[in-house]
Amino acid sequence: MSQDHALSSTAELERHARQSTQGDHHTVTPGEIALAVVIGRTSEFFDFFVYGIASVVVFPALLFPETDRLTATLYSFAIFSLAFVARPIGSFIFMNVGRLYGRGVKLTIALFLLGGSTASIAFLPSHAQIGVGAVWLLAAARIGQGLALAGAWDGLASLLSLNAPAGRRGWFAMMPQLGAPLGFLLAAGLFVFFLNTLSPEDFLSWGWRYPFFVAFAVNVVALFARLRLVLSEAYSQLLATRELEPAPVFGLFMEEGRNVLIGAFAPLASFALFHLVTIFPLSWATLLTDGDALQFLLIEMIGAVVGVVGIVASGLIADRIGRRTLLGVCASLIAVFSIATPFLLDGGVPGQTAFILIGFALLGLTFGQSSGALTSNFSSRYRYTGAAFTADFAWLIGAAFAPLVALGLSAQFGPALVGAYLLSGAVCSLASLAINRQLVVND
Repeated sequence: MSQDHALSSTAELERHARQSTQGDHHTVTPGEIALAVVIGRTSEFFDFFVYGIASVVVFPALLFPETDRLTATLYSFAIFSLAFVARPIGSFIFMNVGRLYGRGVKLTIALFLLGGSTASIAFLPSHAQIGVGAVWLLAAARIGQGLALAGAWDGLASLLSLNAPAGRRGWFAMMPQLGAPLGFLLAAGLFVFFLNTLSPEDFLSWGWRYPFFVAFAVNVVALFARLRLVLSEAYSQLLATRELEPAPVFGLFMEEGRNVLIGAFAPLASFALFHLVTIFPLSWATLLTDGDALQFLLIEMIGAVVGVVGIVASGLIADRIGRRTLLGVCASLIAVFSIATPFLLDGGVPGQTAFILIGFALLGLTFGQSSGALTSNFSSRYRYTGAAFTADFAWLIGAAFAPLVALGLSAQFGPALVGAYLLSGAVCSLASLAINRQLVVND
């Protein structure tokens, strides 16, 4: 397909989206923004969790069959981190695409790249078929996921928070975060189904591939849900009113680079905890204990439901005590939780279950307001671009290497260092919140 034809197809898609939107909607309500945000974030997190779960239960055996399981999983987690390394690069690329061709083209390319990168993994050959080339193909797909996730940044979360009714900003700020546990539930549910119904041989041969096929369909649905809003005239007017337009990247770092750095550390406790209660414990249970992947995924799905409740509760609590206060309290609770972490991980199934449920509850409370912390530092000119890059660096610093570091440390020195790793994230968050008093603005 030529570039001109691709742009023509995208323009046609935009035209239909505009027609369907402008006919009935003269204003964009917070409820409409919230629905588009939740659908979009669910699709993004679904793609990432499908990969994250497969990095424990599939890729070590598929790509590193001649290596022991622990080392193979560490290699898999190293590839896992590539998407987060690619995110800042993707933001730089897609910010320019958006300025040159518009938000619709940018979002369409990004979501097709995200779905295509994830779906392509379904066709991944094994090490037995093409050797180390399979590893390079997976790494390329993972980088594609990271670039695309950065490009899928549409400003909807920032717009939702800024456009929320008075006294309800915490409630509306938590809505985009619901996509994380919902995406995890969908991804884990698919793997549970195939692990439960197929033999181990059939699962490793072909069953694991189906969740990756599903990803493309999920992203197409998310694309139309978001395009219908993003391409509306009312949405464009809201973005202009709130000054949520892309700004020069180099200007951002020259003038407000300090805000990016401090803002990236504010949610560090939340982002470190994010993968320590989703991806890492699955590897811990299956590699370093006698745990079963199917059983542990079911426990994590219950934890994800607890996470949904925690996120909803965060919106109610934040509107009463303020987002900065809630983030500080949660960081302190995570610090306490980090002390209990080694005892819970070493506590067998009951202890590990408690680790998952308590961890997801804390994650919901803090993650529910982490997006609200990312935009309050910046001047209106750099709010859109600053929020995107702050999120990129927060995920890179806090979450990219969490499974790799946690598994490596726990295997070598025991789970005490997992708690120390989590404690360091909590300390960084508390220090950032103490330094950056601008987070109290509009609370």
